[in-house]
Amino acid sequence: MVQEYLTVTALTKYLKRKFEADPYLGRIYLTGEISNFRMRANAHQYFSLKDSKAKISAIMFKSAFQQLKFEPKEGMKVLVIGRISLYEASGQYQIYIEHMEPDGVGALYQALEEMKEKLKKEGLFQAPKKMLPAFPKKIAVITSPSGAVIRDIMTTAKRRYPIAQLVLFPTLVQGNQAAADIVKNIERVEQLGDFDTMIIARGGGSIEDLWPFNEEKVARAIFGARTPVISSVGHETDTTIADLVADIRAATPTAAAELAVPVLSEELLKIKEKENRLVRSFGMLIRQNKLRYASQMDSYIFKQPQRLYEGFSMKLDLLNRQFETTSKQLLQVKQKQYQAIQHAFELVAPYNRVQEQKQQLRYLNQALKQQMKQALKEKQQQFNYNVQSLDVLSPLRTMGRGYSYVTKEEKVIHSVRDLKEKETLTIHMKDGLIEANVTAKKIDNKEEKE
Repeated sequence: MVQEYLTVTALTKYLKRKFEADPYLGRIYLTGEISNFRMRANAHQYFSLKDSKAKISAIMFKSAFQQLKFEPKEGMKVLVIGRISLYEASGQYQIYIEHMEPDGVGALYQALEEMKEKLKKEGLFQAPKKMLPAFPKKIAVITSPSGAVIRDIMTTAKRRYPIAQLVLFPTLVQGNQAAADIVKNIERVEQLGDFDTMIIARGGGSIEDLWPFNEEKVARAIFGARTPVISSVGHETDTTIADLVADIRAATPTAAAELAVPVLSEELLKIKEKENRLVRSFGMLIRQNKLRYASQMDSYIFKQPQRLYEGFSMKLDLLNRQFETTSKQLLQVKQKQYQAIQHAFELVAPYNRVQEQKQQLRYLNQALKQQMKQALKEKQQQFNYNVQSLDVLSPLRTMGRGYSYVTKEEKVIHSVRDLKEKETLTIHMKDGLIEANVTAKKIDNKEEKE
């Protein structure tokens, strides 16, 4: 069996793939000392990280190196984050550093990021910023009374705008008591309430030196201040939470003073230029008005004022004639409309309808009277007929022919059997009554005695 030999390139590529495929080597957190460091301006940085027993080559690309907040030095102990890979040309494994910070301040960086995230969520960074007054009269400066910071601010303000009053509030800007002192002086400025601008400043330093300006109580004091705040803490590359919360951030104390005050000489020059422009404008306006006045005085309005209203007089005559013609036409139209309405009204006038209804009423009355007479006559005839018929059937008429009827105790007797002997009877005759006693009664032609 013939053994197949690998090339160095193939072996190196295989090892490189192994490094890159290993999930534990994709993101490494490493601590060590910087070794073999030589600063390369505007380029990638090559150096080593070592401890007492081992060393590893390191590379930091230019884009990542420019984000550093400190200057790496030989022998400095650092904390790095990166990935492990193999450089094929030399066959050497190395760490590609993405982030680096001095060892011992890593906790501060973590606390700083956590505080930034907290205050950002609360909206302290995104809140609307207050505008700086263009011409401040009184400026509060919160910084150390010694050092270059206050001298730079005073020199710049005096040079640019000497009429502004600077009031220094001596403040601790470093150490454990610094944050409380900064907050106290911010509150003093607010209590006095007669300051147009507030400058909070200090020089550069490490993250530990600048830490009081990253504390939450300082940030909230700046955010709650009614006076516009300019923050100038550290160098241009340093950014503290105070810078993010302030209304405006200045890169240096000198820049803070420049932002706080204008240049008086420039402002005076602007005023003079505006004054000259105003004088020129008024002069031109006066000349224009004089020309207009002379032109107006030469116009016919002043020389022949009657011409001013000749056209209106002619227009008035024309409108009067049009008015008369239109009025006559309108009057004729309205008269025709009136006559038509009057004729229509007469056709449906209530008077004619009343007369017609009266005539109809008279006719109905006459008809009613005739019908009543006719009905009365018919009823009279019917009454006479009924009387004659009733008379024919009347018992009185029958009694007039010799008939009578018998009652006992006001009851009509219909049968002999209803009577008893010696009872008293009443016989009703045509012309009167007869009282009689029963002495005998006969039934069926037989005489019955009791």
